[in-house]
Amino acid sequence: MSTPQELRYSKEHEWVKLEGGTARIGITHFAQAELGDIVFVELPQVGDELKKDQPFGSVESVKTVSELYAPISGRVVEVNSELDDSPEFVNESPYEQAWMVVVEAIDESEVNELMTAEQYEKMINE
Repeated sequence: MSTPQELRYSKEHEWVKLEGGTARIGITHFAQAELGDIVFVELPQVGDELKKDQPFGSVESVKTVSELYAPISGRVVEVNSELDDSPEFVNESPYEQAWMVVVEAIDESEVNELMTAEQYEKMINE
C-alpha cells in the first residue's frame, strides 16, 4: 500500500494535496480498502463551506456507509463529478482519479496540523 509523501493526512483517513491557494481532498488507500467496493459517493456542491472535522459527504460501499470528514476548512470550488458515474475510482485510484473536492481560502495552520505520510503510516499500522 502506498502513502504518497507529498500529501497530508487526517485521523479520519482523508488526504490533502496543496495546490497553490487551493487544496484537493480525497480518502486514503487504507480507507477505501477497509470500506470495500464503493458503490456511491455523496459530495457537497460548489460554493459550500467545509468546516474542519465536520462531515461534508459520504461514501457507500457494499458493506457500509461512511461519513467523510473535512480535514481542513474552506469553500468548495470544484467537485469531482466523475465519481457520480464511476464511484469505483475510489477503489481503483484513491489518490489520482478519485479526488473528491477542491477548496480555497484554506488556513495553512490547519494543513500543518495534519499528519505527514510517515505519521499516518505509523497510525494505521498500530
